[in-house]
Amino acid sequence: MADGPPIRLLPRLDAENRFFWESGADGQLRFLRCPSCGRYAHPPVPRCPYCLAPGLAPEPVSGRGTLHSLTVNHQQWIPGSEPYVVALVEIAEQADIRLTTNLVGCELSEARVGMPVKVVFEHVEDVWLPLFEPAPAPEPASEGLPAAPGSAESAEPAGSPEEGRER
Repeated sequence: MADGPPIRLLPRLDAENRFFWESGADGQLRFLRCPSCGRYAHPPVPRCPYCLAPGLAPEPVSGRGTLHSLTVNHQQWIPGSEPYVVALVEIAEQADIRLTTNLVGCELSEARVGMPVKVVFEHVEDVWLPLFEPAPAPEPASEGLPAAPGSAESAEPAGSPEEGRER
């Protein structure tokens, strides 16, 4: 069973990133979201990287995502440690927001690109590390509700050249 490395390096908390590392305390994964264009930004930045608006604010997301890429670390940096999965997870709300994390709670041989995952938090000292475990396949989007720009259900990718152009 892959459960990540036996020792985790912890982030240095500051005013810009504290919300992200402490948000797992209530079980919610949060990213900064632009009040102007609605896009998420990660890592934390003072202005929206898409429309350059200021005033981004933390907002909870579903905690669901897709395993975009992975590698299995077999190097025993600590003698006796087990192999573990280093994963790149894209969040369900916006495919271009990706976290480098660990895939936990599954056998190494079960880890597959494209598999649905959900966040779980590991509380270490004053931070809650967002890790991911396998999740059941997501249900189809509800009819009548618009899909978020850039999501798998959206017909037009977020930030496309067509946005904001007069026709």
